Amino acid sequence: MESKVPIQAFIDELKLEVIYSPEDKKERAIVIPDVSRPGMMLLGFKPHFDPRRIQIIGLMEYTYLEGLSSEDRMKALDRLYSQEPVLVIVTRSLDIFDEMFMLSCRYGVPLLRCEQNTSEFMSAAISYLNVELAPATLMHGELVDVYGEGILILGESGVGKSETAIELVKRGHRLIADDSVELRRVSDKTIVGKSPDNIRYFSELRGIGIINIKQLFGVGAVNITERIDLVIRLEEWDSSKSYSKIGMGTETIDLLGLSVPMITIPVRPGRNLAVILEVAAMNFRNLKLGYDAEKELLDSLGMIQ
Repeated sequence: MESKVPIQAFIDELKLEVIYSPEDKKERAIVIPDVSRPGMMLLGFKPHFDPRRIQIIGLMEYTYLEGLSSEDRMKALDRLYSQEPVLVIVTRSLDIFDEMFMLSCRYGVPLLRCEQNTSEFMSAAISYLNVELAPATLMHGELVDVYGEGILILGESGVGKSETAIELVKRGHRLIADDSVELRRVSDKTIVGKSPDNIRYFSELRGIGIINIKQLFGVGAVNITERIDLVIRLEEWDSSKSYSKIGMGTETIDLLGLSVPMITIPVRPGRNLAVILEVAAMNFRNLKLGYDAEKELLDSLGMIQ
């Protein structure tokens, strides 16, 4: 799943002022999360310049350009603009040089401005882009927040995933995504999930149809994104299988190259899956905090040497 951020989405998220926008802005997108301060390019050092990076004109670059004559400033900025970077952003609400505006129009490079200082803006931009441009995939399932633990519910169609998610929402927990979950690996240790924009907050219940969770249960029943802490796979009860009554075991699932803890829960009439998932979330948190009930029980029975 190829990730990219439309320029307009970036502008809206970071509340940027548009100084110049080319006609084809809607067709352009940011494809890498890197940002750069083009001081070396302004001085004429071009190796390793990547036009896909957002170029930030901060106070240091601005002061240098301000000290040049109009002719020299045009030459310095042309070194940058001739590479046609994806965006040029001026921080601190600094004035826009006439030469900068002229070159933006000449090369069709969007020119934006923000109020923040350079370090604050770069931090916000990188944080946003790291999430939006992280390696991503779509999975069929439900994503819920149960006692602060992000639980991804997987299983075959008709096993009861949506009904379980709705029951959890009724019990005070939050729904992030129904049916389709967009997963993104935002770091070497973290995967976050969210709903695709066009189906966010909607759920389908067989026999009832489409419902809007946000409208029925309120804004406190939903969230936009959540970290994946635990995967629970629901499967039809198979009498030929031997389901252990002890322990979570060491089962894991690979999500975008990361191993995530997983529990397989058999489904049959009479089992309250919402309660089981609540207990699973609380027990998983206990494990993260260092308490293992199974180990304590086995130790008290003398089964651990």
